[in-house]
Amino acid sequence: MENRFSKKDFYYFLAFGLLFLALLMTMYMIDRQWQKLTRVEAAITEQAEDIRRLRQAYSELKRSAVIAPARAGNAATPDRAGSEIPPAFRRAWEITQRSDYAEGDWLVRAFGQSVKTITPLVSSDVYASLVQEYVLESLLKRDPETLEWRGLLAESWQVSDDGLTITFKLRPEAAFSDGRPVTAEDVVFTYDFIMNPKIKAPRERAYYEKLASVKALGPREVEFRFREPYYNALTLAGGMAILARHFYGPYLEDPEAFNQSKGLLFGSGPYRMPDPKGWTPDSGMVELARNPRYWGPVQPSFDRMIWKVIENETARLTAYRNTEIDTYGARPREYRKLLDDDQLMSRSQHFEYLPPTAGYRYIGWNQKRKGKPTRFADRRVRVAMTWLTDKQRIVDEIMLGYGEVAVGPFNPQGKQHAPDLKPRGFDVARAKALLKEAGYEDRDGDGVLEDASGKPFRFELVYPQGSEDYTALALFLKDSYARAGVQLVPKPTEWSVMLDLLDKKDFEAISLGWSASLESDLYQIFHSDQAKNNGDNFVNYSNPKLDALIEKARATVDEKKRMPLWQEAERILYEDQPYTFLTRGKSLVLVDKRMHNVKVTPLGLNASDTPIGWYVPAEQHKYQ
Repeated sequence: MENRFSKKDFYYFLAFGLLFLALLMTMYMIDRQWQKLTRVEAAITEQAEDIRRLRQAYSELKRSAVIAPARAGNAATPDRAGSEIPPAFRRAWEITQRSDYAEGDWLVRAFGQSVKTITPLVSSDVYASLVQEYVLESLLKRDPETLEWRGLLAESWQVSDDGLTITFKLRPEAAFSDGRPVTAEDVVFTYDFIMNPKIKAPRERAYYEKLASVKALGPREVEFRFREPYYNALTLAGGMAILARHFYGPYLEDPEAFNQSKGLLFGSGPYRMPDPKGWTPDSGMVELARNPRYWGPVQPSFDRMIWKVIENETARLTAYRNTEIDTYGARPREYRKLLDDDQLMSRSQHFEYLPPTAGYRYIGWNQKRKGKPTRFADRRVRVAMTWLTDKQRIVDEIMLGYGEVAVGPFNPQGKQHAPDLKPRGFDVARAKALLKEAGYEDRDGDGVLEDASGKPFRFELVYPQGSEDYTALALFLKDSYARAGVQLVPKPTEWSVMLDLLDKKDFEAISLGWSASLESDLYQIFHSDQAKNNGDNFVNYSNPKLDALIEKARATVDEKKRMPLWQEAERILYEDQPYTFLTRGKSLVLVDKRMHNVKVTPLGLNASDTPIGWYVPAEQHKYQ
């Protein structure tokens, strides 16, 4: 049979050729587009680097233009425009004068628990507060060395003779991260937003109930008027984080959208969220970027602030060893070993500190659950549990001496503490006597205490999941309590679930920690009003005498008269033991040596100083 090339075959080959040519052309065009995108990306990267260099050069030029007497610590610190560097920025400005100072690089840290929300007011944990410190600003800020108030968003303030009125004048240059100015109306809005009962902010409302009004006297002048004298009035007014009305205002129309939000964070600070509305907990990290419109005379040092969520403590140490994070908070036993690790310590700075603002760990005994009194509603039971808690052994064996026994909510070195109070020791006999008086004894000879109905004294202790410290504490307490016939059931709990349990007050006992202030206000935690709704009196404690003392202390401006009131309040807590106050622990922190200007201040490590706490010299930059 003869094969012949027909006209039909010709058209097939032609069509195939045209198709192949079209495919080649398409591939060529895609390749050209890809090359073009690559060039554009490279150009953007180069422009970003140019901008960074220009910003660096501008900072150097600005620093070199500052007159020499300023270096000697003169009160006036003029910049090249002839204006003064505000006191709130003076420490940061002095850092920029160092020969090795450079902007750029990232500061990468880790959170030990997942963050449920970073939305201000809605959030309630220390992790969210740490992030917010870089984004939100207040009218005043404390100098971390002297602890004196400095004007931040406010350039000046005046307190009336009767202490009931504080008037602030805002800085004209203060602006939010979108460039819009911070005005007196934003300050008024912040107060109104907090006090709106539809906004989930019970903790803040508890504080700001002392205020009668907040009024704008002009675009840059705002007046805080108090209902009655309040010892912490300046802290309350000056420390309020200012919210932008144009950003948060629309949520007044849908308060529940705000209350349920996870990542609404926008402010005037040196850093900003890349997407102020788009952060979610499942991202596994929190990232802040330098605010390119920051209004301050000194710009932030880092390009990025990043916190990775690493719940496992071993994984966090591994991340630090691998230089994936720049800091690591060690446990006492682990810290001792790390100090002998020559390779790790060759690139690490280490710090041990217990500042006056150090808080305390505690066991909270819930006195009412689901509307019914618990066994811990009986004061004798709570005091007995404290006698069964060997706090000195906790300090010696679990904390290896890196801490001290807590007597109450106040720092034992502070003026609020009642010096006559001494820690209760470990005394099984006293504890069993009190428990017997309260109706608990071993009725069947099995070594376990029972109540009159024969129900064993057994309870669950909720504590953060994944924490070796809390796990060690729970096992230690379980053994100690068993000696008296009390059965503790450890209940490690995920952080987000724990926050829900606290809101609902749905637990028997819980072990956590509170941070502290230079002068702690007991109202938020122990006043009976704060047992309502979502207040922080989540153990449902109530003592009318304590309530009255707290209210009187808060209204007493004279420190000499106020301190005896706080001391008497501490004595009541000592007798009632709504908490078993456990320990105050030192922070044991490793920091990568590429971080410079790392210091311990009365407020702790200075990483949170804004706009500049730490920095990395240019030759040691790791991230571009």
